[in-house]
Amino acid sequence: MLLKYLRLLLLPFSLVYGMAITLRKKLYDWGIMRAVKFDLPVICVGNLAVGGSGKTPTTEYLVRLLADYKIAILSRGYGRKTKGFILADASATAETIGDEPLQYYQKFGNVTVGVCEDRVAGIEKLKENHDLIILDDAYQHRAVMAGFNILLFEFRKLGTLQFLLPAGNLRDVFASRKRADVLLVTKAPVPLLHVAQQASINELQPNSTQKVLHSYLKYGKLEHLYHSESRSLDDIKDFQIFLLTGIANPAPLIEELEKYSKTIKHEEFPDHYAFKTDDIKKFKAAFDAEEKKEKIIITTEKDSKRLKAAGFENLLINLPVYFLPIEVELFEEDKITFDELILNYVKSNRRNR
Repeated sequence: MLLKYLRLLLLPFSLVYGMAITLRKKLYDWGIMRAVKFDLPVICVGNLAVGGSGKTPTTEYLVRLLADYKIAILSRGYGRKTKGFILADASATAETIGDEPLQYYQKFGNVTVGVCEDRVAGIEKLKENHDLIILDDAYQHRAVMAGFNILLFEFRKLGTLQFLLPAGNLRDVFASRKRADVLLVTKAPVPLLHVAQQASINELQPNSTQKVLHSYLKYGKLEHLYHSESRSLDDIKDFQIFLLTGIANPAPLIEELEKYSKTIKHEEFPDHYAFKTDDIKKFKAAFDAEEKKEKIIITTEKDSKRLKAAGFENLLINLPVYFLPIEVELFEEDKITFDELILNYVKSNRRNR
């Protein structure tokens, strides 16, 4: 109830914020503020809200789809303690480049990963040695004129009342969706009923050139944080789960884990949270105090990067602590359409070198 009243008090500030970003949007639309276009394929993955829509697994989907090309991923590197342009290398940590770029670097050995607040400057550094660039979370970075924009919308939030910052979680106005080439609805239920699919299309009101496509999350095997060991979710049926997260929206993960266990103790932190030693000690103490023998610690793949970087190995290495990888998958017909759009765009805009 208190949060509801606080949001109401913040609404005037949201109005001012909305006026400011609408003016900025118009200045780019009118060409008064300059956007730079590059002579190689640039794909932007973004959203209108703050976090939680599935940009990271969508970016990874693109990397797998475009495996025949020399790819660079450029991110802001949210949460890092450095500034400027940095290329990921073997010495990179979540503190130097951010948790998501580190995940990309460690997962895809043949992909270049760079971070830079200034996306134009970052692309200038990367463009000569790559066939294409994927911009992670750059839809609001209008200084770059991306050749193909993928805008994500979380299925469960469509049709709900959402406010602009600071009263709500929207960082851009809903009208900005009209710039996108694909409106990708993420985290849809499986199976997806036709009536639900049509409802999301009606909500997004695409223009004649836009495609509204639907995707869902696919969960992999649990991977140990420190050892080369994996186990299926079926192996932990009825376990006591200790869940540790620092992501924007843990709800889909909790729903998935509840299929296997009804006893989940969740320690939730904000998105990109820098875990502290006291946090982990407290969490470990609660785990050790649990009398049930069949128990397990689970975190997300993104959180695992910060946990390893923060040097908690002495506290966690002897515990059953696992991360759960996720992938994005599109429904059959939508997958054919999406893959074709992306592959055709890259092929038709690739430079002759």
